Amino acid sequence: MLKANGEPKFMALYEALASEVRWRIMGLIADNEMNVKDIAAMLELSPSIVTMHIRKLEQAGLIGSRRVRINGGTHKICFLTQKNIEIELPFASRATKSREQTISVGHYTAFEVHPTCGLGTHEKEIGVWDDPRYFLDPERVHAAILWFGRGYVEYKTPNYLLPDQTPEAIEISVEMASEAPGLRDYWPSDIRFTFNGVALGIWTSPADFGRAARGIYTPKWWHRNVNQYGLLKTIRIDASGTFIDGEWMSDVTVDDIKLKEQFWTLRFAVEEDSVNVGGLTLYGAGFGNHDQDIVIRAYLSE
Repeated sequence: MLKANGEPKFMALYEALASEVRWRIMGLIADNEMNVKDIAAMLELSPSIVTMHIRKLEQAGLIGSRRVRINGGTHKICFLTQKNIEIELPFASRATKSREQTISVGHYTAFEVHPTCGLGTHEKEIGVWDDPRYFLDPERVHAAILWFGRGYVEYKTPNYLLPDQTPEAIEISVEMASEAPGLRDYWPSDIRFTFNGVALGIWTSPADFGRAARGIYTPKWWHRNVNQYGLLKTIRIDASGTFIDGEWMSDVTVDDIKLKEQFWTLRFAVEEDSVNVGGLTLYGAGFGNHDQDIVIRAYLSE
């Protein structure tokens, strides 16, 4: 489930939803994947108009696509990437009940990565691609995108909660995708999440996105044939378990994740023994479709 609110990064989502045609497109592909030509025929619209609408839906993270060869031709097959959207409206008490901190994707404190791999800032690449040594380059703290074929990156952040504050839930929000050589509309990858050494679960990323469109915030200088954007995923750990975008992921509860530790440690990994070893791309502010870094929110009891 996609969770949205009034932040500017969600304006593209609301724009994408403000069209009867785009709702009809989502209705057509809700149960069956379809190519652009068939969608255009059913809607009695030109393929170019349908392509424009699909691009907006892709940029909003509502649909995905992949190209397949059929009868000697190349077809763009479209499919839904979201089943539900939860929109949080403003309310006054939220600020007093939560604490939020951010971590840039380049501020990892430990790593082990294997090619294909690399990093980039808002202005340039860092070092040479596919050389893990550059993950220790001093400029890596400015990275706004990083990727690797397998391995992990780990982040450590201070625990700013006061002794008398008891978290009811922790949420981790980050834009991510698989990592393929180039771009792949179908490139599954099993991404594992760990918090304070406790395994939270696995989410399978469907693709390394970007064949159909550039990322909304991806810099213009960035190469067109590599990672463009990901999906914004939110992991929530509360008293009932761990969920990703509202769907169950594991039985780990907020009491299991050692929140009294002086520092909190977050790890993203693609392990060699996974069923789908498809790599990982992390997008920070200034890259991808969501202008944010890694966000950790602690929801506090009264």
